[in-house]
Amino acid sequence: MAVKAKRNSTRRIHIGTVPIGGGAPVAVQSMTNTDTRDVLATVDQIERLSTAGCEIIRLAIPDQEAATAFGEIKSRVETPLIADIHFDYRLALAALEKGADGLRINPGNIGGRKAISKITEVAGDLNVPIRIGVNSGSLHNEVLEKHGRPSPEAMVESALMNIALMEDLGFEQMKISLKSSNVLDTIRAYELLSEKVKYPLHLGVTEAGTLISGTVKSAIGIGQLLSKGIGDTFRVSLTRDPVEEVRVAYEILRAVDLRHRGPEIISCPTCGRCEIDLFGLVEKVEEALATIEASPKVAIMGCVVNGPGEAREADIGVAGGRGQGILFKKGEIIRKIPEHKLADILINEVKNLVK
Repeated sequence: MAVKAKRNSTRRIHIGTVPIGGGAPVAVQSMTNTDTRDVLATVDQIERLSTAGCEIIRLAIPDQEAATAFGEIKSRVETPLIADIHFDYRLALAALEKGADGLRINPGNIGGRKAISKITEVAGDLNVPIRIGVNSGSLHNEVLEKHGRPSPEAMVESALMNIALMEDLGFEQMKISLKSSNVLDTIRAYELLSEKVKYPLHLGVTEAGTLISGTVKSAIGIGQLLSKGIGDTFRVSLTRDPVEEVRVAYEILRAVDLRHRGPEIISCPTCGRCEIDLFGLVEKVEEALATIEASPKVAIMGCVVNGPGEAREADIGVAGGRGQGILFKKGEIIRKIPEHKLADILINEVKNLVK
């Protein structure tokens, strides 16, 4: 039997109503890719993300108009919102005024100690956490010159400098991220930092790429760290609809046995023995069950070699062949079903199972 990794002990903070660190469940985060100034489009995307299970959502605040829109958006949604701020500390103050549940800043580009002092003073009064985001592409020049490249050691040194600054200003409501597009650098950086600080860590592989490459990089990087007990929140970064980020995030959590949300669909890759349209069947079932929070194991198999065995091991499943399929439930054969009815019947059976 596999042994779960012991979670690293970190401080507890809250992003709105969501507890982070201190033994709380690893939280799933994403970021809108709408123009924040477009209130209706952004609210619509937030609602879709929330339905998919996203627990914390970050919005870009590039200017004062976006900060104003942030307040309107905040009044229309329930999911905790983080304001992503760069270059202008006044936007951070405006977002706090509009009700931001958290801030994401890079102290290296926000305007120096005086600006950061103003942000931490207001955030401290409002009990709003700040994420210090260190990216390999935006390290301090002196750190880059010292290390020669944005290495894991360079990222950690930059993070520790920023943490020290915040602590010197009397602010400790922090979570930290160290992101690189290089998976191995990302893993090593988080490993190093987790040995030095007790602040909650937000995981991610930045600019991971498209659906396939980004999923692979994120699963390896984030999955390895989570399996070692490192990480309190994370975002899967994909060049895709952010709802896909949330779906991938929960599959990573399922794979490392930390959280289970939504049906676990087990399906074969198909081969020359497959005699039903398994691709179409799986896609239809997966789409129909996408909003279910319960996590039954659903097997959708395409032939008689491994199909019946896998279907029997699932909570519910079908094994297809020659234009029909056998429905299994809890290891028992229920009945044969014509291929054209397989999807609808399986969908209904799963929904009835989780009522």
